[in-house]
Amino acid sequence: MNGDAGAAGQQDRSAAGVASGRPPWHDSNVVLGVTGGIAAYKSIQLARDLTLLGARVDVVMTRAAREFVGPISFEAVTGRPVLTEILAEGHALEHIRLARDASIVCVAPATADFLARAAHGHSDDLLAAILIATRAPVLVCPAMNDRMWAHPQVQANAQRLREIGYHVLGPDTGELAFGEGQGPGRMEEPDTILQHIGRLLGTDTVWSGLNVVVTAGPTREAVDAVRVLSNRSSGRMGFAIAAAAWRRGANVTLIAGPTSVDPPIGPSIVRVESASDMAAAVSDALPAADVLFMAAAVADFRPSAPDTAKIKKHNAPQSLALEAAPDVLQETRGLRAAHAVIVGFALETGDGRDYARTKLREKGLDLIVLNSASEPDAGFDVDTNRVVLITNDREEQLPLMSKDAVADALLDLAAALLPRES
Repeated sequence: MNGDAGAAGQQDRSAAGVASGRPPWHDSNVVLGVTGGIAAYKSIQLARDLTLLGARVDVVMTRAAREFVGPISFEAVTGRPVLTEILAEGHALEHIRLARDASIVCVAPATADFLARAAHGHSDDLLAAILIATRAPVLVCPAMNDRMWAHPQVQANAQRLREIGYHVLGPDTGELAFGEGQGPGRMEEPDTILQHIGRLLGTDTVWSGLNVVVTAGPTREAVDAVRVLSNRSSGRMGFAIAAAAWRRGANVTLIAGPTSVDPPIGPSIVRVESASDMAAAVSDALPAADVLFMAAAVADFRPSAPDTAKIKKHNAPQSLALEAAPDVLQETRGLRAAHAVIVGFALETGDGRDYARTKLREKGLDLIVLNSASEPDAGFDVDTNRVVLITNDREEQLPLMSKDAVADALLDLAAALLPRES
């Protein structure tokens, strides 16, 4: 049971997991400011992805930005006119309307010149005037040459934006413009910006600041130096839960077994291999956790005497002796905070409800998520799931849903189990 969605080809890479009408982007008003940097071409992808997720995207371009990309490209992917001038006939108060209606303002790329003008409160073009007038969250994504980014005045301007409450994302370190090599100054990739917009849109008072631990993926148990016992878990469900909790404002630690699926942007990642590794990582994180989602498919058994060298085919044993692997939920039970909400998972090939209820009781869980390994559109290595949510006093069968939607439903129920402040 595990969560994220693949992307078809490089053009859709930044839209990984994009599905029309997904919260928290759905029905939001995003003002996307584009300034005059070479990275402006990436903002077309960002505008497209936001639109696919159900946001209304108003692109505001500076004059310099129009030297790098054309407004028609943004209009084609958003279905909305691009705005460029603060003084335009019939649009005298456009900056006030956009500022008032915005759910978030994102500037990507943000050049050194823009950082200076924003830090000093200039309002001499449409984008700068919107920033002065808005009360929405503002996300600024710098992009420039590494030497420009390192200049003390640019650093001071970025710090000033943080001080007035803007969120400054990046820049990333990587390839710069042709011939400039690598360094810090590259604009963050569209999917990274997309997820940070989601966090600013999705943060709620229930999850904000909570410490959430999520386990995901399989474990691998050594047979010899090259062979392992494992299972078909992809990590998708656990990844979806971690991403959804992070978007809601939680501090998320994602403990992930070996998987080929890209982990979500935002959570802190701890990589593990075996059930023993998983138990150790959970033991480290659990005492400070407000919520644990134990979504990993941890091995039940492991070879009792793994070989330190590769077993040759002609020396292969006729049988493989197994022993019980660590029961992570049971072995870490004493490390749980008294107020913590503990969520377990049960993947079964039959109905499994009686087993799930037994596991709920015996392992001291507040909630257990039951799903089937025998359905082609649920369980391992697919983007959808069909689950039953079971607590001590209720049971809810969810229809077939994307794993992202299952994650949101699961977080909604887990929120109801959190202790209330008196």
